[in-house]
Amino acid sequence: MRLLIVEDEPKTGDYLKKGLTEHGYTVEVARTGADGLHLALESDFDLILLDVMLPGLNGWQVLAQLREKKETPVLFLTARDQVDDRVKGLELGADDYLVKPFAFSELLARVRALLKRGKPAGADALCVADLEIDPIRRRVTRAGQRMDLTAKEYALLLLFLRRQTEVLSRTFIAEQVWDMNFDSDTNVVDVAVRRLRAKVDDPFHRKLIHAVRGVGYVCEAR
Repeated sequence: MRLLIVEDEPKTGDYLKKGLTEHGYTVEVARTGADGLHLALESDFDLILLDVMLPGLNGWQVLAQLREKKETPVLFLTARDQVDDRVKGLELGADDYLVKPFAFSELLARVRALLKRGKPAGADALCVADLEIDPIRRRVTRAGQRMDLTAKEYALLLLFLRRQTEVLSRTFIAEQVWDMNFDSDTNVVDVAVRRLRAKVDDPFHRKLIHAVRGVGYVCEAR
């Protein structure tokens, strides 16, 4: 699932991105209200984590303009803890409100609750042959057997299933799963795919993740 964090404090934004990425989410960060609004309108996100005190457009203004065109769930993150502020955010169309400082575990619980409540785009189960992912519960099964994946393995498999039958280059995979530019001298993608295949393909006769010589990988039932 794709999350957008609109937060002008670099340490806070980077901390949230790291934590949420480790839990299997694809995360983008915007440092200003204007940049956040642009990303929110131009791309599809499952949830937006929005600070109130932002340079340029503040969080109230971002949400008001967003609600004119989209109903993407929004969780306000702010140090403003007055009742009037919380009421204002909810009346503008926010789905939840979390006051700083907060425990990451509470943030994660609220994120999961909002994603489950909203049934966002991409929340339905994804399948290829007898392999299935339930994005809400982050549950992976094949032939009825539960697969125990790391956060990166889960994110990689989710990418494959959402783009099944498409040949994905190593560069694209690295950008989507590791948020990094691909360096031809590193084999991080190949190593990760090999570990994933060892869990979801090797124990089964029918293989689903295939290498495409000189290009990358494709997920499809052959």
